[in-house]
Amino acid sequence: MKLTFYMPLKPPDHLNPSGDLIIGRELHDALHTGGHDITLASSLRSRWIYWKPLTLARMLAERRRVITAMHREDPDLWLTYHSYYKAPDMLGPYCSRRARVPYVIFQGIYSTKRKRNLKTLPGFLLNRNALVQARMVFTNKRRDEQNLSRLLPAERLLYIAPGVRPEEFTFDRAARTALRDTWRVDDRVVILTAAMFRPGVKTDGLLQVIASCAALLQAGKRLLLVIAGDGRNRAVIEEQARQRLGTHFLLLGKIPRLELYRYYSAADIFAFPGIQESLGMVYLEAQSAGLPVAAFQDWGAREAVVDGRTGILSPAAAPDRFTGAIETLLDNAELRRKLGNEARNHIRTNHDSTVNYGRLVQSLAGIARNRALPGP
Repeated sequence: MKLTFYMPLKPPDHLNPSGDLIIGRELHDALHTGGHDITLASSLRSRWIYWKPLTLARMLAERRRVITAMHREDPDLWLTYHSYYKAPDMLGPYCSRRARVPYVIFQGIYSTKRKRNLKTLPGFLLNRNALVQARMVFTNKRRDEQNLSRLLPAERLLYIAPGVRPEEFTFDRAARTALRDTWRVDDRVVILTAAMFRPGVKTDGLLQVIASCAALLQAGKRLLLVIAGDGRNRAVIEEQARQRLGTHFLLLGKIPRLELYRYYSAADIFAFPGIQESLGMVYLEAQSAGLPVAAFQDWGAREAVVDGRTGILSPAAAPDRFTGAIETLLDNAELRRKLGNEARNHIRTNHDSTVNYGRLVQSLAGIARNRALPGP
């Protein structure tokens, strides 16, 4: 297949890492390595574009350029990754219609509460316009699937489970031994957490892990908290960890994603609340390496973690239960092994991106074969 590909929120080469960016890149790479001819439509970001007149003007010029390119390349379909109210796709619906190719969205999001706020109303309307024009909308979140079903008929909506490449996040015993020796773990249980140190919910989540570990240390538990990540709030996080955990923490800094398997291998538990996380790729990665997870149940962690089988989920309204989940895992090595093994199997059975994207490709191929059919 020949595909025109677009990421309205962040282009694939954007420097600011995030779970959404990782998924978009991996989707692009999976299609490319699968032998499909994939062309990036544009690097123009549409984040809050409806409040940016100069960027809106650039969008109009970009439409003309993209349509010219599509007439020359004659793609089989247009695939947009991630359209929602903050970054609605304003290129795909228009350009695909003018070029007469099917328009498809992967990870479309529909939230009706955005129409009740004047700041987000334009984004809601623009995003809804994109969704209703799509020949098919794929989603990797069950909650989004439910919301989208209020707007789209079942035959234009398909759930594709989120995934990782399990071979990139496997348990490495040599790395475990080497890192734990370096960290001087002794008889302590290693709790790993990982996130970008940006203000807001990421920092709030890390501070919750620190607070939980501090409470467990006060209760006499033997633990070492290892924190992977970096960002603007590094000083805040480091100061809180030093004050509350003393010598019972390590701050690793930013770890390249494909090196993370070594650190997952060296840990015993992965803990991160995931406040307002849409998904949280770290949950998939940690489980793939055999770690049981402690997280909140309210948001994206429940897409990846099976409560009581691969980890322990707790309500965000009761942070003491998050602390209790960590304590349960900390106190029971056999439970950690059991949940960790189940986690590893769970990822390989349900969240292997190669397998899951195979379903996506099969559906895209069907749409491409029937490209002459009228759109919605």
